[in-house]
Amino acid sequence: MFTDMISFTHILKIIRPKQWIKNTFVFIPMFFGGSLLDAESLLAVLPVFMAFSLAASSVYCFNDIIDADDDRRHPVKCRRPIASGAISVTTGYSIMIFMISLSVAITALTLPAGYRLPVGAIIGAYYIMNLAYCARLKQYAIVDVCIIAIGFVLRILAGGIATDTALSKWIVLMTFLLTLFLSLAKRRDDVLRMNKTGEAPRKNTIRYNLTFINQAITITAAVTLVCYIMYTVSPDVIDCHHTQYLYLTSIFVFIGLLRYLQIAMVDQDSGDPTKIIWRDRFTQLTILSWGLTFLVIIYF
Repeated sequence: MFTDMISFTHILKIIRPKQWIKNTFVFIPMFFGGSLLDAESLLAVLPVFMAFSLAASSVYCFNDIIDADDDRRHPVKCRRPIASGAISVTTGYSIMIFMISLSVAITALTLPAGYRLPVGAIIGAYYIMNLAYCARLKQYAIVDVCIIAIGFVLRILAGGIATDTALSKWIVLMTFLLTLFLSLAKRRDDVLRMNKTGEAPRKNTIRYNLTFINQAITITAAVTLVCYIMYTVSPDVIDCHHTQYLYLTSIFVFIGLLRYLQIAMVDQDSGDPTKIIWRDRFTQLTILSWGLTFLVIIYF
């Protein structure tokens, strides 16, 4: 029984359910569209969330298989199931196929016929793009972080289709820029490790340096904030929500970006954005305050 428990623990490590929080981006169209409290919209987007999460888990399996040799030389990643030998490569491929099969099944069996093909196409594009990323494209600086950001844009597009919600161009741009900002901050952590140890954690880390990363992060953060402000003062958004006070929520976006810059540049601990969201109370409070303020303004 203990062996079974260890095996299950290793499976959880390779499919990384904690990372599924990234797929909550499929709910963004509901949130900004004012239908977050609509049960029908919620039921429509939940299968999309699960399908994306399972597809992402399949990609994580493939990534761990491809990176097994490099992970064994990494101080933290060496503990990943495949790198440590706890799960064989064959078993890794089996889990990968099982995860994507479940994703396809959920998409095919739970989504309405009219949404099945477009949402399935988006998840398929996400899956193929990320397999290419794991196999080759992540070796190219700038291309790697752009692919990650595009993956989040695909998430909100799928959520918009599933809930039949029109997306503001500013929200699409902001999603791309915000996730690009987070990805660049993560690359900064890699550069710091390379400068400290003399060994690049990734093959493309040598194509980054602190000067470039710091400037790119600062520019991206600034443009992200501008895009959000442009969204809140957009005439279409004001007409849709019947309020002109959404710009007030920009304060929390600004604070959140400053906090993340502090974590990246002062604490030098921006290696995993998901872990920061799970453990940093300041970030959690900022996100909660932003969400509640936004909800109060558009719903009450």
